[in-house]
Formats: sequence, C-alpha cells, structure tokens
Amino acid sequence: MTAVDERLITDDAEIYEGLEVPEGFKAELLRGEIVMTAGPDWVHNLIVLFVLRQIPLDRWYPVQTQDLAIPGESTQPQPDLVVVEHDAFDGPGRLVPAPAVTLVLEVVSKSSIDRDYGVKRSIYAAGRVPAYLIADPPEAQCVLLTVPVGSGEDADYQVKRTVKFGDSMPLEVLGIELDTSEFGTLPPVKRHRRP
Repeated sequence: MTAVDERLITDDAEIYEGLEVPEGFKAELLRGEIVMTAGPDWVHNLIVLFVLRQIPLDRWYPVQTQDLAIPGESTQPQPDLVVVEHDAFDGPGRLVPAPAVTLVLEVVSKSSIDRDYGVKRSIYAAGRVPAYLIADPPEAQCVLLTVPVGSGEDADYQVKRTVKFGDSMPLEVLGIELDTSEFGTLPPVKRHRRP
C-alpha cells in the first residue's frame, strides 16, 4: 500500500520548489503562476553567450539558470542571464535577492514575448533591478529599461532605450558598450501587446 501525503499545500513557492520539471523544460514562478517553457533555441543561446562574453569578469558575475527572489512577491523568475557585482551576494542558495542584481537579460521567443515585455518588466522593476535588457530576435532589436519605480504589478521602468541589432547598446550600469552585431534573428511573430 502506498502512503499518501494529505497535507494541504497552500504556498506557491512550496509547490514550485517541489515541482519536477521534465528534461528540456524550464519552470518559473511568476506572481503565483508556475510557467513552464520548452528549452531555448540556438539563436537564443548564442545571444546569451555573446552578451555573457562581453561582461568584464574582473568585476561582474554573469550567470545563467539563476533564480531570483523578489521581495514581497510570490515570484521566482529565472532570467536568461543575471549579472551580479562581486561581493553583492555571496550565497549560498538557489535564490539571489533581486536587490543584489545589477542587470538581467531576457531573450524573446515566440512563447515568451508577452511575458518578457509585460509581467517580467513589472517584476524586475518591483525587485528594483537597475537594468533590464530585452534581446528581441523576431524584431532584431534590444530594449534596455532602467530607473525602476513603483511596487507590485504597478512597478515599471521610467527610461527605455531601443537599438537595432548591429548597433551598440550602452550599458552604463556595467561600464560597457554592448556589441550586438553577432546577434541572430528569428522570423517575426505576432507582436506583443506592450511597448
């Protein structure tokens, strides 16, 4: 006879942390909703690599598959790339507090476009992440959002800068000019509903 655990689980984070994610998928907790997506494609992975290798390692830790803790939210996003200054966070643990993060990168895919431009924009602003970089292969552009304000679902970034792939993107928070000339593109998708 198999024993059944009859405990009532009411904590979103507890459910999320106990979730068994199938191989090849990624799961995130976004404002109480568990979102599972297929693994990224080749263009996506190369963009993350091209960004990562331009970040000076003598001052920054650019890491992948790192979950963030957003204060006051039932949210544990896993950006495509998280950049943390040396000594801002020394672990241990699976969750890096958002206030320790300097920049996050999300690479848009057909299935993530609305989340990347919408809910994650609000989440990262609520977490006071100073810079949110969106690489958008279907639109062949990068969008940099800075100066987070507000809280909860009303949080947003006050400053937005957009450059086309091939142009450089100033990332003042890291002290670099990001070269986007190697970023690949994808076929256009239905445009998201957010700016």
